[in-house]
Amino acid sequence: MNNKFDALKDDDSGDHDQDQSSPKDSETIKIEDDEKEQNTTKKKMVVPGAGEHPLQYNYTFWYSRRTPGRPASTQSYEQNIKQIGSFASVEQFWRFYSHMIRPGDLTGHSDFHLFKEGIKPMWEDDANKMGGKWIIRLRKGLASRCWENLILAMLGEQFMVGEEICGAVVSVRFQEDIISIWNKTASDQGTTARIRDTLRRVLNLPPNTIMEYKTHTDSIKYSLGRLPWAGEC
Repeated sequence: MNNKFDALKDDDSGDHDQDQSSPKDSETIKIEDDEKEQNTTKKKMVVPGAGEHPLQYNYTFWYSRRTPGRPASTQSYEQNIKQIGSFASVEQFWRFYSHMIRPGDLTGHSDFHLFKEGIKPMWEDDANKMGGKWIIRLRKGLASRCWENLILAMLGEQFMVGEEICGAVVSVRFQEDIISIWNKTASDQGTTARIRDTLRRVLNLPPNTIMEYKTHTDSIKYSLGRLPWAGEC
């Protein structure tokens, strides 16, 4: 199962020997590299297969794991997060999801992330930086069911807030688990309220459940490391 979490890496471009190149040559190389990168990105956009049921947006699964006992500041978030794969249809989603470990079976300090394709599960991503997230802390044993209900509601566009939803995270911790849903605009109280109410409904949460909204700006401000773990509060 570990190979399910390997990153789907881009091909590394070779190093260019620029010592003998003129500035104009260097600029040409850079332009060509940019065009190659754009073409690679276009090629990697997934599309629904013939006869499949397309989703409104494409999504990407990610996985991250932090080594217990090591300070977050000594680790690179971007190096530890692994892209599992992207999908564009209901059928493609189930092909990924049916082979993935359920959150309740994960150990240690692990996170699953499901974000719209092109959005990295990082506070500093352009789509996320002005947004925030609803956070719910779960007792052990509830994470798998809540995660499945949340992502099915997200893929099925049940939140009804246009393009505001960025993605969702489930964070497995030692004494509790954390589930969160991220949106683009933290200052839009009407949108955040609708997301909260829908989240409460799709997860069938008791009325006394504590739900916390946290802006990514605050998360960055109060974090000890530059890029702590996305699911951490």
